[in-house]
Amino acid sequence: MSNASTSARRFARLGDPWRGMDEAAGSLEPLLSLAEQDEAAGMPDAPWPPNYVKQAGEAPRVQPSKRRTAGRAAEPAAQDSQPTGRRRSTMPLIEVARAASKDEAQAGLDRWKERHAAVWPYLEPADVLVDSMRGRSSTWTRIRLNLRHVPEAERPSQEELDVDYDPWARGGGRPGG
Repeated sequence: MSNASTSARRFARLGDPWRGMDEAAGSLEPLLSLAEQDEAAGMPDAPWPPNYVKQAGEAPRVQPSKRRTAGRAAEPAAQDSQPTGRRRSTMPLIEVARAASKDEAQAGLDRWKERHAAVWPYLEPADVLVDSMRGRSSTWTRIRLNLRHVPEAERPSQEELDVDYDPWARGGGRPGG
């Protein structure tokens, strides 16, 4: 059944939901009052780049997670970050495979499971992170493991990758580099 036929039946049953809309115009006064209250409380306008020219004395327009001070990333409130401004995981993650195809990455994971047979039973399905990553003109697959359910004393450390595909090797380096 098409949307047009179900919409027509709903319209016939309920009537025009927009009927009377033009007669019920509201006032901007409550919104303007709220804006004045925010300004009086010291709250600046949008804290990240809007579509107008920055004015003298205006607060920085950048997302707090991207804000930099003196060439370094600002200290984020809720999460740790690297000097690049990228989020640093708070979970004990290790990378197991980086491959041109998902099958190759899965084979690398299977070999990791054989080497760490005692650790594998601790992992839950959500602890196996399979990511399809974008390269310059193709995708590649990365597999990481979250070891949060593995007792700390039994957690394997990051190893050299069994499957270590470099998506930028054929393209002459990383983009922008």
